[in-house]
Amino acid sequence: MTFSTQTNRAIGIFLLRTLLGLIFLMQGFGKVFTWGISNVYQNVFASYEETWIPNFLLQFTAYFTSYMELVGGLLLVLGLFRHWAYLGLGAVLLLVTYGHGLSSPIWDLQHVFVRAVFLIGLLLVPKDWDQLHLDRFVVKTQRENP
Repeated sequence: MTFSTQTNRAIGIFLLRTLLGLIFLMQGFGKVFTWGISNVYQNVFASYEETWIPNFLLQFTAYFTSYMELVGGLLLVLGLFRHWAYLGLGAVLLLVTYGHGLSSPIWDLQHVFVRAVFLIGLLLVPKDWDQLHLDRFVVKTQRENP
């Protein structure tokens, strides 16, 4: 059986998007359901209370990043609202990068770097290369029922 370049491309994009989605989904799942947001705040975000960032913004960031990872990751796995998920998860990566840099000028980039490369790669790929997604049914339904 021979696969066309277009088929291989679609499978590759599907695997890349699904892998990135699973990474974020499991990160968010752990924060929301295993640790709990209050524990995430106490164990991670509370250390930033001594910085210029006000507590309400730290609390918002703890909730936003945790739930965005969970929901955005799920959306990528399903292939729904992909562009919005990319933008939300990009915002998470920017916040995380700034936060880690604020706490320590030299920190381990391995977790952010891989996700950033996958995300930026997916944003740069032409939309028609990503053919294995559920957005096509949502968009089709919206076109049929304006």
